Amino acid sequence: MNAPSTPPGAAANPAPNIEDKFYHPRITKREDFASDLWMIRVQVGADFKFTPGQYATLGVNGPDKRSERAYSIVSSPYENEVEFFFELVPQGELTPKLYKLQVGDELLMRKSPKGLFTLDKKSGHTKHFLICTVTGLAPFVSYVRTLYKDWKEGKFNGEHQLYVLNGASRSWEFGYCAEMQKFASEAPWLKYVPTVSRPWEDEKWKGETGRVDELLRKYADMWGMAGDNTTAYLCGHPDMIENGKGILRRAGFNKESMKEEVYWIPPKEAAGH
Repeated sequence: MNAPSTPPGAAANPAPNIEDKFYHPRITKREDFASDLWMIRVQVGADFKFTPGQYATLGVNGPDKRSERAYSIVSSPYENEVEFFFELVPQGELTPKLYKLQVGDELLMRKSPKGLFTLDKKSGHTKHFLICTVTGLAPFVSYVRTLYKDWKEGKFNGEHQLYVLNGASRSWEFGYCAEMQKFASEAPWLKYVPTVSRPWEDEKWKGETGRVDELLRKYADMWGMAGDNTTAYLCGHPDMIENGKGILRRAGFNKESMKEEVYWIPPKEAAGH
């Protein structure tokens, strides 16, 4: 069979140039928190401007196709590397490939950050209730690292109060617990409460216990948070987000006072994130 002809003087349609949309960041650090939880830092090698709370789309080229997925950014825009916190999904399309990558390896990252899960500075609310499970802490670390630097340099006076409720099954799944506790011990504008939902599997844990959604109302009341003075942010497990929104609605939070970042859609749902 003959190859399709090209009119004289016309070039065949060139394949889209992958370089136009992607950076090729190199991994400079990897730390494994548990067998299925780890973080990496990457050197992008180019300008990558983002707002705390946004995500980057990462990818890995496979033999047949490129796999991509959005991941919230852990690092602050002030840092010269970009950090991510992953949970291995054994049957997932991308995390098993990311899991194999080590320091020195490259991956793909789209050049434009995306997302609207940023700190609400427009409503007039001065309290921010940050509610998350496991890797859902990522955008909140970015908020805190950024505000902490601004606070230390006199650019932020603590007019916004952050209250973090961080859930996991067991304490070794927190990843950033020590860092957040250190910030909270220094910054009067930050409270951080990690809670373990399976304390019987974690006998050394002496902190709060229970699922995040079960503790929402307790801490909202304790910290004096209501829909007229607080914006709530829910990030991570979709069931926690749905349950949490219901509890917050019953506590007087309206739709405008809640923001969410769902990390995956349960299989029964047809829609994708």
